[in-house]
Amino acid sequence: MPSLAGGSAWINSPALTPERLKGKVVLVDFWTRECINCQHTLPYVRDWANKYRAAGLGGDWRSYPGISLGSVRCPCCAGAVKDWRITYPVVADNEYAIWNAFGNQYWPAHYIFDARGQLRYTAFGEGDYARQEQVIQQLLQESKA
Repeated sequence: MPSLAGGSAWINSPALTPERLKGKVVLVDFWTRECINCQHTLPYVRDWANKYRAAGLGGDWRSYPGISLGSVRCPCCAGAVKDWRITYPVVADNEYAIWNAFGNQYWPAHYIFDARGQLRYTAFGEGDYARQEQVIQQLLQESKA
């Protein structure tokens, strides 16, 4: 997993690092408040976080259900987190440090990492939700083995 260093502020969590996330299935979601496509994907990410935390699948998912990265376009990232009822870790990436570490080019963008920190799936834009959830379930099962 690329570095998560360089964010200006973490919300709902102390700063996370790839090392701290080893052994955990992680979804990294790049979004910005103004992006309508990001607004459309958010309910899925939020539902997955709640569903897999409550279901107890692969206890790792309960610990870090996802990391959302707000953009410089979102000076009030904390306001978006509150308005959208996001309870999982969020970092404001105002200088695009994390964006650049990932080589990201899109909003929304989902990067799903397995418990070893290996990138296993990416999705850009809206849609493909059933496949993303299938990948999450598969990786959670693998992490229990």
